[in-house]
Amino acid sequence: MTQITEAKILILSTNGFEQSELEVPLKDLKAKGATVHVATTDGEAIKGWDNGDWGASVDADLPMSDVNVADYDALVLPGGQINPDILRANKDAVALVKSFADHGKTIGAICHAPWLLVEAGIIKGRKATSYGSISTDLKNAGAHWEDSEVVADQGIVTSRSPEDLDAFVSKVVEEIEEGDHERKAA
Repeated sequence: MTQITEAKILILSTNGFEQSELEVPLKDLKAKGATVHVATTDGEAIKGWDNGDWGASVDADLPMSDVNVADYDALVLPGGQINPDILRANKDAVALVKSFADHGKTIGAICHAPWLLVEAGIIKGRKATSYGSISTDLKNAGAHWEDSEVVADQGIVTSRSPEDLDAFVSKVVEEIEEGDHERKAA
């Protein structure tokens, strides 16, 4: 079991993330004492999407290629439409998500980010939620989709939208503090 004050968390994102869905977990998890790193595809700063237009930039701590899954307790995937759509087409990003799952690490995915769980083949047979417009995608991938603010199944935490961020962050913390999750194959 890992206390949140001892936890090391990775946020994986690229341009077009929903501004609050990266910034709130980053700020709140750090405020709770966790070490939080932002990884991007190239290690460069990324720009968010906020209220229908480009938002603020967030600096990266490292490129995705330098991530060692064993160094982290959890992975957080912010949503928005653009960011997860780009990442789910990136084989290295999908492989990284799958590696976190294979190692039993907590994974949090909000809004459209569950698309990455679909691509990584780790959502089948699990309870999940997402932004409503991609519920059919999750159901078609074998998820047991429900319209709830937060759903956790074997350390995989999903939420619907920015309105659910408080519940999302709280559940990610709870799952991290439970320790690594042994998962049945999806």
